[in-house]
Amino acid sequence: MKHYEKMHSCLHCHSYIDETVYTYSTNNYGYELCYTCQSSINLNNSTAEARELYLSLKRRGVPAELEKFDGHKTIDIAVVDAKVNIEVDCHQHVSNPKQVLSELKRTYFSLQKGFLTLRIPNALIREYLEETADYITTFLLENKNKIRNSFY
Repeated sequence: MKHYEKMHSCLHCHSYIDETVYTYSTNNYGYELCYTCQSSINLNNSTAEARELYLSLKRRGVPAELEKFDGHKTIDIAVVDAKVNIEVDCHQHVSNPKQVLSELKRTYFSLQKGFLTLRIPNALIREYLEETADYITTFLLENKNKIRNSFY
């Protein structure tokens, strides 16, 4: 590395990325991702909207986890230190009564473990990603502070 190059790290795994990979990643994905994560995140089971929100939160320094298994189900995005699960939902999650009931049960099981669940519609991410990520980040910080203060 030349002494004047800026150090870059992957938003997903935090590994060092050189200037060439950084430039390619930001030009093609809009985020700083190492070569391995460029492939693995795109092949992940998550939706494009969940990946976009996850990476936008990571850019803000949120310690989010994508596709986190909680022992009962897979959470789209989990922020364990704030005790918040984020589910990114498509139209079916609000229009199909059977699916809605299933989602309500999942929310209840998460609440029993002390986790709040935020349900974010795909359309909100498509149209207002940055504003949505800003509000979620604020929500997470406030919930984390609430948890911390409840112990004292």
